[in-house]
Amino acid sequence: MANPTHTIFGPVPSRRLGFSLGIDLVPYKLCSLDCVYCQIDRTTEKSVTRKDYVCIDTILEQLKARLAEGVKADVISLTGSGEPTLNAGLGDLIDGIRTLTSLPIAIITNSTLLNEPQVRTQCAKADILLPSLDAVTPEAYAKVNRPHETLTVEALIQGLVDFRAQFSGEIWLEIFLVEGMNTDPEHLQALKHAIERIAPNRVQLNTAVRPTADCGISRLSPERMLAIANQLGPKCEIIADFSKAPSTAEETIGSDHILNLVDRHPSSISDICACLGLSEAKARTLIAPLTGSGQVVCGQKDGTTYYSTPKSTHR
Repeated sequence: MANPTHTIFGPVPSRRLGFSLGIDLVPYKLCSLDCVYCQIDRTTEKSVTRKDYVCIDTILEQLKARLAEGVKADVISLTGSGEPTLNAGLGDLIDGIRTLTSLPIAIITNSTLLNEPQVRTQCAKADILLPSLDAVTPEAYAKVNRPHETLTVEALIQGLVDFRAQFSGEIWLEIFLVEGMNTDPEHLQALKHAIERIAPNRVQLNTAVRPTADCGISRLSPERMLAIANQLGPKCEIIADFSKAPSTAEETIGSDHILNLVDRHPSSISDICACLGLSEAKARTLIAPLTGSGQVVCGQKDGTTYYSTPKSTHR
């Protein structure tokens, strides 16, 4: 069992959840999928084995200390540098969080383990489940998500259907659209049928707005996204760019805050400003020494510069 020194991160801006205080539940890039669009990197260890990858007591101690600092967040999100439901202590962690805060708890998952009754029972302790469903045919599943060899898309969909039957909370189903892989008319029609079976509260369409694990993954145009949303039904919404700004005093923010942010999510200058309550000038002043020392690197995506930590530091 690992005892990481830093499992709590954020709050970071989420286009769906507001300001999210995140908890990382698995080692870097331990996942059951290797999605072409991943914002973090290629999966280095593909697994479906559930273990106590981190010490739940350690996480709760860190969370208690973070909350004592007066951190302002809208939600506690259970996520990470891979698939969080791979952590066998998920249910115990949620029970522990309930003793520390009344903030709603969200789980961001790729849905692959929801076919397991124990995983569904543990996830049902949360307030919001944010599962993914990018593909409904084996061909599209292989192209977009590159799953562990034991996984099937049929089991993934059935897991979501079974979870809906036992969960009274909110399900916000995310669909990541990759042109040429899961956007043809036949697949979209099959996707619509799966959505009707799952009956989520919301269907949220996403596309590549940040650098992705594979090169050449282009974002869909707003017009194309809107057309697909209309095709998939009235519950569909296009995830908007994050624009909420916190009320944080600029003088309390340092380079370490930026480093923590971009280590988890590649972020543009506008992302950094929105999350940390900084002016653009202040954000650039703080990030300059980080890029100069090599702690932060930058890359381009559709004409926008995104900052992140070097991938090699996680391996």
